[in-house]
Amino acid sequence: MPAKWLLKSDPEHYSFSDLARDGKTVWDGISNNLALKHLRNVRRGDQVLVYHTGEERAAVGLAEAVSDPYPDPQQKDPRLVVIDLQAKEKLARPVTLDEIKRTGALKNFDLVRMPRLSVMPVSDAYWEIIMGLAAKKPS
Repeated sequence: MPAKWLLKSDPEHYSFSDLARDGKTVWDGISNNLALKHLRNVRRGDQVLVYHTGEERAAVGLAEAVSDPYPDPQQKDPRLVVIDLQAKEKLARPVTLDEIKRTGALKNFDLVRMPRLSVMPVSDAYWEIIMGLAAKKPS
């Protein structure tokens, strides 16, 4: 069973719409040690929730890792890795950080506990809750 991840992106720099337009991209720019540790564990076929930071602060789309991690070809440091990411689909509606914080079952989610982390695992249970929120009308 593929693992599930949340990857953050600044939509002013590279949005989910950009990924959908491009079809596929190299996901790079990760330098935080814990985020890099998580990125090194992403495998081809893993599912990804793309989250917009900044003003939007919401999960907005689904993607798939189409490569295992490999050294960033733009960097001289072999510890800095990237993955190839392919767009799947936009969520039916964005799931905001405020909504996630209001959902008691997500109180221990890394997005709530460590809000600056840019790559994080998503448990199957958390994934299902977030997909459920994306499918329902906002309250």
